[in-house]
Amino acid sequence: MPDLYVSWSDYHQKIEHLAVQIYQSGWKFNQIVCLARGGLRVGDILSRIYQQPLAILATSSYSGPGQQTRGALTFSRHLTMTTENLGTRILLVDDLVDSGITLQQTIPWLKQNSDFVVDEIRSAVLWYKACSVITPDYYVDHLPDNPWIHQPFEHYEQMNLAELTAKTSKLTEINQIMLNNVTKI
Repeated sequence: MPDLYVSWSDYHQKIEHLAVQIYQSGWKFNQIVCLARGGLRVGDILSRIYQQPLAILATSSYSGPGQQTRGALTFSRHLTMTTENLGTRILLVDDLVDSGITLQQTIPWLKQNSDFVVDEIRSAVLWYKACSVITPDYYVDHLPDNPWIHQPFEHYEQMNLAELTAKTSKLTEINQIMLNNVTKI
């Protein structure tokens, strides 16, 4: 099982591809619910493209070094949203479906823990791994060999704040020198 490395450019292109796939399906939805953390960026961009309200449901099933250990699924107590009501036709988004447990358990959670009528929920992800117990309604890449996906923001999980401060200070110093040289010209 080879690892899959994804650049920011690839990541954003996949979100755009997902948006087009959903559009071409003809399905109309009136709410996006993203699963935090992985689905935050996907949900944000789709919400902007479709001009639909975004709600956030925090879930967690990974822990440990590099977040590669899967544990019990935990849900936040509440769905976070800025609209008065949850939409009736929900597009549930995440970055990937790995085991499928999160997606599988989130759909009934949304129906049971909402004070609003939910008529339909469809799911959308960038990556769908073959080991998943559920097939998302929309996905960009099917991964038959179930690779570990190294996403472009992954390096922040091992970031040391002291090193980041030193790096930022050095970049600020270099930018200031360059700015001073440009203003002298």
